[in-house]
Amino acid sequence: MNLVSAFASSALKHKQKIALFWGEREYSYQELWSQTRVISRRLKNHFAVNPGDRVGLWLKNCPEFIPAFFGILDAGAVVVPINNFLKTDEVSYILGDAGINVLVTDAELGSHFRTLTATRQNLQLFKVEDLPAGESAAHRPTEDFRSSESELAVLIYTSGTTGRPKGAMLSHGNLLHNVESCRIVLQTVEGDRFAVLLPLFHSYMLTVGMLLPLIVGGSIVLVKSLHPVRNTLQEIIQRRATALPAIPQFYRSMVNASIPVPLPLRLCVSGAAPLPVQVLREFEDKFHIPLIEGYGLSEASPVVTKNPLDGTRKAGSIGLPIPHVEVSIQDDSGKHLEATQVGEVCVRGGNVMLGYWNQPAETAKAIRNGWLLTGDIGYRDTDGYYYITDRKKDMLLVNGINVYPREIEEVLYQFPGVREAAVVGKPDSRKGEQPIAFVSANDNAALDEKAMQHFVRRKLADYKVPRKIVQLPALPRNATGKILKTSLRDITIAP
Repeated sequence: MNLVSAFASSALKHKQKIALFWGEREYSYQELWSQTRVISRRLKNHFAVNPGDRVGLWLKNCPEFIPAFFGILDAGAVVVPINNFLKTDEVSYILGDAGINVLVTDAELGSHFRTLTATRQNLQLFKVEDLPAGESAAHRPTEDFRSSESELAVLIYTSGTTGRPKGAMLSHGNLLHNVESCRIVLQTVEGDRFAVLLPLFHSYMLTVGMLLPLIVGGSIVLVKSLHPVRNTLQEIIQRRATALPAIPQFYRSMVNASIPVPLPLRLCVSGAAPLPVQVLREFEDKFHIPLIEGYGLSEASPVVTKNPLDGTRKAGSIGLPIPHVEVSIQDDSGKHLEATQVGEVCVRGGNVMLGYWNQPAETAKAIRNGWLLTGDIGYRDTDGYYYITDRKKDMLLVNGINVYPREIEEVLYQFPGVREAAVVGKPDSRKGEQPIAFVSANDNAALDEKAMQHFVRRKLADYKVPRKIVQLPALPRNATGKILKTSLRDITIAP
């Protein structure tokens, strides 16, 4: 079994069933499967894609994302989903690091082709608009698929300790393992319709929003726009969606919006960032729908824990380990700690990545004795529920997307006149966190905040641009010269 054969089995069983709703358009399983085969054939015949090649998938949420994803896998290649908010410099880094020569994209994002080929001269674009209309492909037996569960399926690029993103290697088996665990814990059935609002390039949506419903034989309601919230929920009502995986900020918006109730949803799942207790309580009081908080990371395919749907749900807790996954709190030596003792959250199971692409040293740092070291600090209570108290890594979560301060700092250091730069996260009611930068200048010259923000925006995705850049005479440092970010976080920032 692999991801393609799992999807093919669903498509064979549910040929005429609607697999995807996109505005007024509906796509059957048979239609998505046919497009998958067409893309697979074109990748092999027109782009000379061979088994094991990495193929970039750079698309906003659209119906084509699904057959493109499975088509790449069906060609025997590895899918590299690329964040569509990234700027060309960031995309170029991923193309080079993964060795990508074929990029599946659309006309809008494909307009950056010339810039990308400056550093990747052999790059070829496969625009999804170029697919011939009406071309179809017959079904074939699932045993024809060649990839095994142990083979690499997806490279998810995630921020790391160097400030440059690293490719987490997820096998077919890793993702199938996580889908099955989520199926059990979320009690997913063929009749479910998952409303997908968040980007499919994100590991959370890739597994829970796309793979889970399609492999189970359910349906996806791919929402075109998140704004305003009322219109989004009207689409959920119209398409009778039963499950909603989203981030805390969206649930906060639902609480504050004037929207129709009741909703058809049987459950909502919050992930990608911590869910404030107040939001959880206000949401369930208003909608009377279970809001299940969970926890995960790309390196774990990504889901690790969930609050139980039927059992006790503890506000502020990330819940219990999902089926077939182990979680342990360990100290720096690898010792397993007792209940209530604080340490690093570690994960073991079939969902844990193979390692980081071409980075054996980083892999060795991340996996110890078979345990994935998450970099998150927490504890478990006497009932076995887990809690996250801090992040060992210096990473921020902006709208549920990892942002690494050092990457922003490196750009700020390129701005003329900047002597020191440090970026920290500040809580934000809308986005979860926002990057705030602190800088000092050479010779105490005055630095233009707007010009610095514009400079960063030219090089990095918009959500990485610091909301405020505060100039100080000098940044606080400890005795060894390290910048004290704890002190910077305590500085009050005017709105």
